[in-house]
Amino acid sequence: MKIATWNLERPSKTSTRIPAIVTALKEINPDILILTETNEVIDLGSDYVCYHTSQPDETYYKPGERRTGIYSKYKAIEHIQTFKADTSICVKFQTPVGYLVVYGTIIGINGNRRKDFISDLDFQISDFQQIAQTSALCIGGDLNISFGDNYYFTKDGRQKLNNTFENLALTNLTASIPQNIDQLILSMSYLDEQDVQIQTWNTDKKLSDHIGVCIEIG
Repeated sequence: MKIATWNLERPSKTSTRIPAIVTALKEINPDILILTETNEVIDLGSDYVCYHTSQPDETYYKPGERRTGIYSKYKAIEHIQTFKADTSICVKFQTPVGYLVVYGTIIGINGNRRKDFISDLDFQISDFQQIAQTSALCIGGDLNISFGDNYYFTKDGRQKLNNTFENLALTNLTASIPQNIDQLILSMSYLDEQDVQIQTWNTDKKLSDHIGVCIEIG
């Protein structure tokens, strides 16, 4: 089972990057994919069903742009409300090893040094706490925090997230990837001591200003 996330750096509907982005994603072939700063025209074919956040209302977003999208090969069981419908999206899926709630998001759409980061962080932590009480949880997307180095982070933001992950029995599987702020965090109960392999792509950052990250479980 593969779960991946990638920030696409806001491609327009007619962007010349889109064919190469789609090719790269099909090569990774994830079962669940969380895209951020994406566009609704990204089409991975009939194997996937896609769920997007609502259209952002800021004037600088172009038609078709979405902050977050979840693509899945698995059956959706339930849509769960998030604190902000144009920023975070949450869907419960039936997977081969049980139900999994996938929370796709960006924390702080303008980076981690502005006021919206703190409010986004606190509201999303509240979402995580509610969901993890009853379901296995996967958090994925652009958290605007690196965890294994000093690439891009705030001390307070990193500490709050690490404390939350520990309290909710979640593990950040991508924390050790250098110069990376796009993370995949899963409930330990869902992993059940299975082997996890990590894969990255777009390391030259030609298709986007973020690398893509993927975990393979089992």
